[in-house]
Amino acid sequence: MEVRVVVDGDLPRALNIRDVAREAGVSYQTVSRVLNGSDRIRESTREHVQSVIDRLGYRPNPVARALSTNRSRTIGVVTAQSALYGPATAVAAIEFAARDAGYRLSIANLRSGDPGEVRSSIDDLRSHAVEAIIVIAPQQQVLSEVAEMSVDVPIVALGPSGERNSMAMDQIAGARAAVAHLADLGHEFIVHLAGPQDWTEAEARMAGYLRELDARDLRVRAPLLGDWSSQFGYDAGLSLLRMPDFTAVFAGNDSMALGFLHACRDRGARVPEDISVVGFDDIPDAAHFFPPLTTVHQDFVELGRRTIGMLLAQLNGTETTEEPLVPRLIVRESTAAPRPF
Repeated sequence: MEVRVVVDGDLPRALNIRDVAREAGVSYQTVSRVLNGSDRIRESTREHVQSVIDRLGYRPNPVARALSTNRSRTIGVVTAQSALYGPATAVAAIEFAARDAGYRLSIANLRSGDPGEVRSSIDDLRSHAVEAIIVIAPQQQVLSEVAEMSVDVPIVALGPSGERNSMAMDQIAGARAAVAHLADLGHEFIVHLAGPQDWTEAEARMAGYLRELDARDLRVRAPLLGDWSSQFGYDAGLSLLRMPDFTAVFAGNDSMALGFLHACRDRGARVPEDISVVGFDDIPDAAHFFPPLTTVHQDFVELGRRTIGMLLAQLNGTETTEEPLVPRLIVRESTAAPRPF
């Protein structure tokens, strides 16, 4: 609850740093040093002032603080408007990591991947004096536009591995792990339900599928290009199950896997006895699908921590690179050895 004080019967005003100083019996400069974590202050004084701050419930005004320190302690985030698990979870993880580092986020949602929209969103964030920018919009058009822009603050994109100033999950390695698991069980005929190919993650997962099949000299089938939705997984499943010439499916995300499981139930195909299914993302509900879904888990908490760490290093004048995070396979009950034909 915001604390307010009344002066000479006037309307109440918000508590400020001088009120805290008066209550603590110290100068406002001392209160400022406590708030900014300065080491130029005795520990006993710090503890006393902090106790007064806590008792009064004082919270610094971020605008005033930015003006006085010439720092906003704000990181801008450009993200595609999406309720999909991956982007939404990445934003949350980055916000938690930023908060732990003493920063807050200012978010600009893209209405489209149009170059003008991308530039407008970044310009808007810069007008709010953000100290750095993170791009969480894994469409190639957006990433290409950002790469061409000249921005006067550090910028990190969540995109393909190997790119400069990027933080990535190794989507190819995750997809190869999924296909390798199916191949190790004995599956030779594996179908891939892919995400939309303007998404870098979908392209990378499809590449991992194709590379693992090629490495094992297994038959390569043309992936079915989808849209991440469970409805696509369901419709694709109904079509594929009319003449099933495969024993396993690797879905580009858990939602498409869920739709495919639904189609299997409606067509009378048993999972995993007749068909094995692997997803990607390990959404919280994946363990409660019927059957529980084997899938590829992405550590978004670590992704957020590393992304903020990379930005803070750049703010301190240090160029850093991070190895891509490697997702891990979570084996549940939707996969088993194939039935004999």
